[in-house]
Amino acid sequence: MNDLELLQGLQSRQAVAFRYLVEHYQTKVFNTVLAIVQHPEEAEDVAQEVFMEVYESIDTFRGEAKVSSWIYRIATTKALEAYRKKKAQKRWGGFLSSLFGENNEAVYEPIDFVHPGVELENKERASVLFKAINQLSDNQKIAFTLHHVEGLSYQEITEVMQVSLSSVESLMFRAKTNLKSLLKTYYTSQ
Repeated sequence: MNDLELLQGLQSRQAVAFRYLVEHYQTKVFNTVLAIVQHPEEAEDVAQEVFMEVYESIDTFRGEAKVSSWIYRIATTKALEAYRKKKAQKRWGGFLSSLFGENNEAVYEPIDFVHPGVELENKERASVLFKAINQLSDNQKIAFTLHHVEGLSYQEITEVMQVSLSSVESLMFRAKTNLKSLLKTYYTSQ
């Protein structure tokens, strides 16, 4: 099914088109969301929200970009919303525990995250890498994830993020520079 057929099928609410959409994009959406939220259960919930959003807002899609770019845009937006919400809850929870907790220790500890696609022998390095990626700005994190985790080209990232090619190049340069700085101590000690 090409983009036009998929779009027409979705706009006419054909079950076969929606089934194709989910089957064709579910792994890509899940992996993109997972790389941002870093919790598999939460990523499943957000991925479901992405497909509900696509279904509910298909009539607003103008076809100015590829369907895949539109879906990635929704996925990254939903993932960032979930990530920010969780981050705000952790800050609030940490604040409350520092006021009322025992020994002023925060209850919320960062969870070690490893993407399920990582080989067992690389799990420690992957965990360190994802912690570093988590420290990037949101736009750097999205650009880096879309390029290195999902394999999108810089041009495809411009469509997803709705920014210029030079902006994507700048985001990638800054993300790589920041990651080198963040990972330098880990790799020099290895």
